[in-house]
Amino acid sequence: MEVLITRTKVKPEKVSDVNRAAEKLFAAIRAAAPRNVRVASSLLADGATFVTFLQLQDGAENPLPSLPAYREFLETLRPCVAEPPVAEHGKVVVAYGLQ
Repeated sequence: MEVLITRTKVKPEKVSDVNRAAEKLFAAIRAAAPRNVRVASSLLADGATFVTFLQLQDGAENPLPSLPAYREFLETLRPCVAEPPVAEHGKVVVAYGLQ
């Protein structure tokens, strides 16, 4: 299965804003309980770079853009970004809990 990995470096003074927005987004994702999607976000040791993993079941459409909280998250994120985000597709080779 493929996974989309996105790295986004934010301005150091905006990390808490992004954290709050991400918590709100993930609460909305949990409430909606979309099927066929796995998503996680991590903050790297530099304290300003977020790495997000998005995995969709083969052939599934991404349900996140249909969530109002997703659009709100993007609006919050835009002025916080320090460098252009980098997105890459990968393939899960070995995992526990991911397919």
